[in-house]
Amino acid sequence: MTRSDLSATLVSRLEADGVDIDRMIRFLDDLNAGKYDQAVEGQYASVPDLTHPSILDRRGQTSITLDPSFAASRFTELGLPGSPSDWAHAGPEGHLTFGEDALRDLGVSLYPRAAYGVLNGGSASSYADVKKNRALDPDSFDRYREVFDSLATGCRGVPKGITAAYINADGSPGYSFLLLKLRMVLRHRREWQKKTGQSAEGVLPLFQMTSVHTDAAVAEALDAYRTSECIVPLVRESGGIEPEIVSACQTMMAAITHSSEGSPRRIFDRAWGDSDRGIAMPGGHGQNFEVLAGVYRSFLERGIRYVWLGNIDNMGYTVDPVGLAAFALSGKEAVFEQSFRTAMDVKGGILVSGSDGRLTCADIGPAVSFQDVLDFEAKGKHILFNCGIGLFDLAALVPRLDSIPWKLPLRVTDQDKDAGRYAQAEQITWEVIGLLDNPLFFAVRKETRFLAAKMLMETILTSLPPDTPQKDVPITGGSDTPTIATVAAELHQGLCSLLGSEYGLVERNSRWLPA
Repeated sequence: MTRSDLSATLVSRLEADGVDIDRMIRFLDDLNAGKYDQAVEGQYASVPDLTHPSILDRRGQTSITLDPSFAASRFTELGLPGSPSDWAHAGPEGHLTFGEDALRDLGVSLYPRAAYGVLNGGSASSYADVKKNRALDPDSFDRYREVFDSLATGCRGVPKGITAAYINADGSPGYSFLLLKLRMVLRHRREWQKKTGQSAEGVLPLFQMTSVHTDAAVAEALDAYRTSECIVPLVRESGGIEPEIVSACQTMMAAITHSSEGSPRRIFDRAWGDSDRGIAMPGGHGQNFEVLAGVYRSFLERGIRYVWLGNIDNMGYTVDPVGLAAFALSGKEAVFEQSFRTAMDVKGGILVSGSDGRLTCADIGPAVSFQDVLDFEAKGKHILFNCGIGLFDLAALVPRLDSIPWKLPLRVTDQDKDAGRYAQAEQITWEVIGLLDNPLFFAVRKETRFLAAKMLMETILTSLPPDTPQKDVPITGGSDTPTIATVAAELHQGLCSLLGSEYGLVERNSRWLPA
């Protein structure tokens, strides 16, 4: 297929909506040629037990135990200070155990070899959708309808990353997700600088994937943040060294023909019954391995070994020195954080195991039914919910970058909507787990690491939890399942803790402000 095979009107309309037509043509050629058949499809038979050797339970104090010779090789490779015995205590058979305090200090020493990345391409259109928010819990939605309406107006059509990450007690919107992420990274950079007395130049760069629909607004916000009360004092303390921010922009995909039209697949061109009219849509955050490939390669070339990657809308996604050290010492390819599912977690991925014991991530809906999730819970299984936080070793990731786009599962789903019958193709970042031979998983507390905001009502309930539940019946079944109100109260405590610790804010006159 070439551009000349397409209507000039269709091409013009799609390009105006942010679609890279040449890239779309390459995609369709690859799809029709069967190139995506290389995809490694995760098959699930059950969900893993917490005793699985690839799962590290981090709900309490974190520690890891290593063979002395292996620990020594990791210290040498990573250039860590001292020797393993300086940081650990010996146990049975001479194995060395590194406690949380040691891991934290070792993790901070690795900051010059780490970068922090956010997936920042989403708009907040569905985030403030009335129907979706009401579906979370109709009673709560009705209770907070006035608050919802006042906030929704400022969210629609705006990149979610620059909308309020929380709501103050007085009802005013708080700082944005992106501003707080930037402040948090600068605070960790300051910690390293104070510890070492060295310049913060090049330490903990922040990188992001935006989209053609959000890039300009995000760039404008970042420029405004340079004079923010949250940023200026931290930059001043670092000797005026500005934070390093690297961006890459994701283009839109076009809807393709419905499966009923057979092969080869083509660009859908009859939207709303109009000829030569297509639909632009995102291709999923799984495209980051292609869009950010140049960023990953450049980081590795300059000596950065580890990159965090996570969703901008997760307040619990912060730089974690303890996790960084534990992962670096493990020698694994990547680590992914999983929290224990709550009544609010109805959209996203869960950790599953295949009949061969291999672990992967399966998205609720496209890959695993919500009823299956409830059935697993009814059997007493712990459902570990994907936090959307990954920490990758670039030495292992970079050599895979050329093959990941075709090995990562491509989800082509038929749609039957007002615009017509068409199909959407997307890839999910966290299904990369299924491509790895021996990934590591951190089982974490939701209230500390997964305060996500897929819907505006989640932000409202986390910020302004109800004093009492309006009903005692759990949302998703079982008598031991916490109610929305119970979960909201726990998440609110986690939010307040994070705002005060990781983000360095204090509450004054019912508003969270820089300490």
